[in-house]
Amino acid sequence: MTKQLNIFIENSPGRLNVISEKLFKSNIDIRAFTIQDRGDYGLMKLIVNNPEKAYLALADLGCACALKDILAVRIPDKPGNFHTLMKALADNRINVIDAYGFVVQPQNLGVCCMEIENLCETNAADVVQKAGFTLLEDEELYNL
Repeated sequence: MTKQLNIFIENSPGRLNVISEKLFKSNIDIRAFTIQDRGDYGLMKLIVNNPEKAYLALADLGCACALKDILAVRIPDKPGNFHTLMKALADNRINVIDAYGFVVQPQNLGVCCMEIENLCETNAADVVQKAGFTLLEDEELYNL
């Protein structure tokens, strides 16, 4: 299962620098990230080349972090494909809690990373594949 690293970070100047420096010094390559403001704290979500190593490095730094299971879906970068994916999930009553996407150039490969409610208890992976999409394997995503 693909892992996303979630980090709770203090919302203060320089805190992202400390985290990025620790990841850099640990030879961690960031593939994608999002940051959400939560007032005094923020939530940073990362896809990295080595999630377990990144988790240990940041835990050593004193960061509150967790590894979350997500689905990483390959989506051809064309209008309507995201809708097709969301419709398939909705039709099967699968709830997407959080999602973000990015495009890998020059392949025009769209990637949608999704946190699914009760992922282990759903057939989300099957639904995605029956809708004509491909799941990215861990190493494939981590090494984009």
